[in-house]
Amino acid sequence: MKKEWEKDRGLFIRMFITMFLLAVIYLAFIAVLSVLGVSIVPIIIIAGIMLFAQYYFSDRLVLMSTGAQIVNENEAPELHEIVSRLCMNADIPKPKVAIVQSSIPNAFATGRNKKRAVVAVTTSLMKQLDKSELEAVLAHELSHIKNKDVLVLTIAGFFSTIAFFLVRYLMFFGGRDRDSGGIIIVWIVSVIVWLLSFFLIRALSRYREFAADRGSAILTGQPSNLISALLKISGTMERVPKRDLREAEGMNAFYIIPALSGESILGLFSTHPHLEKRIEALERIERVL
Repeated sequence: MKKEWEKDRGLFIRMFITMFLLAVIYLAFIAVLSVLGVSIVPIIIIAGIMLFAQYYFSDRLVLMSTGAQIVNENEAPELHEIVSRLCMNADIPKPKVAIVQSSIPNAFATGRNKKRAVVAVTTSLMKQLDKSELEAVLAHELSHIKNKDVLVLTIAGFFSTIAFFLVRYLMFFGGRDRDSGGIIIVWIVSVIVWLLSFFLIRALSRYREFAADRGSAILTGQPSNLISALLKISGTMERVPKRDLREAEGMNAFYIIPALSGESILGLFSTHPHLEKRIEALERIERVL
């Protein structure tokens, strides 16, 4: 299995370029602030503490936000059996397994590292999918854990968070500074950095989803099962009450398919690729497996 878990070169290159561009933007941001003599140490400390707390307690925060309940092998034997088998194939420690009481068919994985990971599925997902499709979805989520996606996206978002804090801080307190011209420049630079990094991090997140789809195809050996699962989830999502979708939108970055109500602006800046592109990529993988 280790031999099969090879990187998709094209996908790896796109992720590398995205991270490189983020690094360039962040270095330019630091250089501009340095030239203007801006001291942002307190903001860096605050942002660092917040991101560290978010990263360190990510599993607990996500479980609390979704109402997910950890289940043992006696409570969900089939679920645990699938996860155990996939973890052996992926060569990762078995994460905790959780179930969410929800009308939205979905799944997610979280946790700061492989030893603190949690994989969760909703009750609706278990009702909608057959065993092979459920296995494909769980393999996708376990691939996120193997690929350390929580860590990657947390690191990628660090200076973006700092830029966001600077925008907010200067908007409310910048006028008190004597050098109003310099403050305006810093504010504009911060806005540009935040916007550019926002879109680049969204692109990086989409690439991570492609990588997790590929991981699922490799772990199960059946990309068609994930295609079938994605189509079922997407089709069922259209029948979920809009209110339920709106309540779940805050967790879309974690879900295998975003829970989007038709009115949400999140559809314009999705953390996930379009379903058609994901299916096309899986079909390409199926032809070479």
